[in-house]
Amino acid sequence: MAYTWEKVPGFNFTDLLYEKRPGVAKITINRPEAFNAFTSHTGKELAEAFEDAGGDDHVGVVVITGAGKKAFCTGGDAKEAEAGYSSEMLKHTPKVHALIREMPKPVIAAVNGFAIGGGQVLQQICDLSIASETAQLGQAGPMVGSYDAAFGAAYLTRVVGEKKAREIWYLCRRYTAREALEMGLVNAVVPPDKLEEEVDKWCDEILAKSPGAIKGLKAAFNLMSAEIRGLEILSFDGLWRYYATEEAKYYKQSFWEKKKTDPLKYRKKEMFPGIYEE
Repeated sequence: MAYTWEKVPGFNFTDLLYEKRPGVAKITINRPEAFNAFTSHTGKELAEAFEDAGGDDHVGVVVITGAGKKAFCTGGDAKEAEAGYSSEMLKHTPKVHALIREMPKPVIAAVNGFAIGGGQVLQQICDLSIASETAQLGQAGPMVGSYDAAFGAAYLTRVVGEKKAREIWYLCRRYTAREALEMGLVNAVVPPDKLEEEVDKWCDEILAKSPGAIKGLKAAFNLMSAEIRGLEILSFDGLWRYYATEEAKYYKQSFWEKKKTDPLKYRKKEMFPGIYEE
């Protein structure tokens, strides 16, 4: 069944499409020209949209997706990051994560393409994820002088296991939708032209269930990872300090300029006593 979506009045978003149909709110990152990467402004708008959807008693399920067919979300915008990381870029991410985790209703990620870096974290923390067969998922942080120690890493271990989580972050490889399904990173994989239909189907099945029961279940599912919320506050403070280091700047600049990095440039000898001694 095809549904008619209506734009939510009262929001003049520039980076998002925010729509609702009976029982469901849909948030679409609308920056396809940038592979739906987010800027600090996008983060602010995401927080506003999730806050509204979470507080709307007429909404039982929230969907997050990306505009176009190429990308779900590819993390922080390269142009903004290249100009220099700012505290504004980090300010909205923890709030968006908290809103997704704490709202008393399921959030479904419709992964329609690339989900890389912060985009992979975004789909990962949603209650459910349905991916297009063309989707690719992975991390990029250590390649560009960045990382996410909280929901990006600590929670990832709860999802795919510690060994696989380390592989994802240490190697920064890309994984197909089928590989993501096998490791438990997404719930289902469908052909691209069936993604919207499948997401609607899951939404309708959830809407037919007791909202009170769903609310209680989500709280229970989140219980074992509640401490990660506190870790996130500390880790983003540490990340901000890391961004100010010469090491972070070196890897970021090398990535943008496509230069090969020196593997020993920032390995302090005191970290490995005796190894470098003749």
